Amino acid sequence: MTPPVVAASSDQDSGTRRSPRLGVVGVIAIAAVMATGAITAGCGGEPPTPGVQIADETAIADYQYTIPAGTGARLDDGQRFEILPEELDVRVGETIEIINDDERGHVIGVFYVGPNETLRQTFTDTGTLIGECSIHPSGSFALTVTA
Repeated sequence: MTPPVVAASSDQDSGTRRSPRLGVVGVIAIAAVMATGAITAGCGGEPPTPGVQIADETAIADYQYTIPAGTGARLDDGQRFEILPEELDVRVGETIEIINDDERGHVIGVFYVGPNETLRQTFTDTGTLIGECSIHPSGSFALTVTA
């Protein structure tokens, strides 16, 4: 089963810290994540999918990663580097923030962070999210949420 993509958009025109806004696509994607968790939990073969929600703008991120400008071009040139870990363990209630300063969007597990956007997610339930990662040398990213 391919995990759904959760996206958040941000104010691209200001020179200040970007704040995520949830669009219709984001609402649909979050609903898909939640539905997948309910379906997966009953299948027995896959770990349950954790609940996620767009983080409150005032919340301090427990985990923050920045994708530098030019990352996509450097990847195209064959450069490999580690911006974030291949596996990340977080707890319910913690928040992850991924700032994409690149002109290209990137997939981070089940998340998509568009060009010059910031994604902020707070985890509301336990489970595991596994997916592709366009910036990690392994090509994958696994996030486990524990109580």
